[in-house]
Amino acid sequence: MPDRTILLKLWGVSLLWGGNYVASAYMLREFSPIFLSFARLVVMSLFLISVAMIRHSMRKPSRREIGLLLLAGISGTLINQLFYFTGLQHSTAGNAALIIALSPIATTLLSRIFLKEEITLVKISGAIVGLVGVICIVLYGGKELGISKGDVYLLMAMLGMSVSLLFIRKLTVSMSSYEVTIYSTVIGTILMSPAVGVEAWNGQLHGSHHWLVWLLLITVAVIGQGLAGFWWNQGIAVVGPSTSAMFMNIPPFVAIIVSFFVLGDPIKAAQIGGGILILAGVAITNMKRRQPQVRTAGVDVNG
Repeated sequence: MPDRTILLKLWGVSLLWGGNYVASAYMLREFSPIFLSFARLVVMSLFLISVAMIRHSMRKPSRREIGLLLLAGISGTLINQLFYFTGLQHSTAGNAALIIALSPIATTLLSRIFLKEEITLVKISGAIVGLVGVICIVLYGGKELGISKGDVYLLMAMLGMSVSLLFIRKLTVSMSSYEVTIYSTVIGTILMSPAVGVEAWNGQLHGSHHWLVWLLLITVAVIGQGLAGFWWNQGIAVVGPSTSAMFMNIPPFVAIIVSFFVLGDPIKAAQIGGGILILAGVAITNMKRRQPQVRTAGVDVNG
């Protein structure tokens, strides 16, 4: 029987990541999207670097690994974060969580295209079911009937994260998920600096004047992302990726419920129906795996 403490940690990760979407939507009322993303990544990077310095467990990557880390940082942090916060500004926390939940299916399809991994009829069926769920959310689950530009941006963010997982899979052959998480996050944070400069140059950069909002930002970055990411990695190591993946069905619905009470976002039938289809698609896609997945970085920079 799996360690009860590990299962409790995985439950905690699910609740934290579900709440992160709502916290991000709330903080966008006080911050411009790019500056919020950058500030949160800076805090998270400092936390990860501090942990690395305490543990003295980092090694210098090879030239090939540096190249892959750059690609992972560009797609998984820079592109993902830019589109995520811009999209969240024009959509809802619930929609964001549900659309990002499509990432495992997108990663499966991209792995077939670029890594030539085997894809079965079952996985194709799961991808179709999940895609129908996203269409329901994009067309009928937004603030207005029809395709929202916010949801389109969120789809781009999801694709950015999915692409980064392809590079992460290659990296974890020779590096630990712990090292990949730290290096890719720090690299992505540095690469986002020019975007913040552009936002400031255009006169669109602004931040909160309330210390409680900054405290929320730090809490989300350190606990909701950094610590939760380490718990997630630990869960994968102890109970395996299949069991851990089941807990990722929880954050979208946590986001919908919490955003209803905290932000006043309505709960729509299209969100519930689309969310069920997406999660069913993820479940179908991950049926009958012949071997466990390769370790992934595991730290969700969203939410």
